[in-house]
Amino acid sequence: MENRIIQFHHCGKEVYCFFVPEQCPICGQGLAARSLGDAPVCVPNPFVNGHHEKCSFLVKPTKGTFIREYDGRSDLHVGISNTSGVVYNFTEAGVGRDACGWEECVSVALVQPDMFGLMNQWDRYLEQISQADLWLPHRYEESEHNCYAFALTFINRVLAAQSRRQLSRTEFTERFVLPRTRRGSRYLTLYRELCRSYFYIVDTERDSGENREL
Repeated sequence: MENRIIQFHHCGKEVYCFFVPEQCPICGQGLAARSLGDAPVCVPNPFVNGHHEKCSFLVKPTKGTFIREYDGRSDLHVGISNTSGVVYNFTEAGVGRDACGWEECVSVALVQPDMFGLMNQWDRYLEQISQADLWLPHRYEESEHNCYAFALTFINRVLAAQSRRQLSRTEFTERFVLPRTRRGSRYLTLYRELCRSYFYIVDTERDSGENREL
């Protein structure tokens, strides 16, 4: 289990760490007495277990995990989870149905909790797309006809079934994927900084919201 990032306020600063120290790392004063607003809080981890995220678009590194291996330049892999958390994804081997291996992902929920009709049809739509000749192993092409093409084709299939406008790859990426991957990137930067040093300290007054939105 990875360390949790903790944030607290002291000396007009925001302090990030993996554990709450007894003394402030800036002034050396004890931290036992503080207002409720200055109490330590856990920074939400943007990476989730994809097998617990049903009916979602999932992103993970092709090799390894975000926290341990991802360097910001390595290839990413995407898939779609069904209502049981099995992840459908397209590779050189065709459409895989993974019951494990997606334990640390960026997730984009594709169905609202009250959309019972769509959820009842979700697995059927996903299986129908997966069995199409378009996704046979020999059709795979790394730059265009790839895992992202499979996922977006399924998403647009669902939108069409609801008589809703379909999305281009650029629009879906910019609206739904990039905000979450950027949040993950900020979290990784902070996490790795804390692995190198005990604390990461920023001025509260000058904080633009980048860290606060983690």
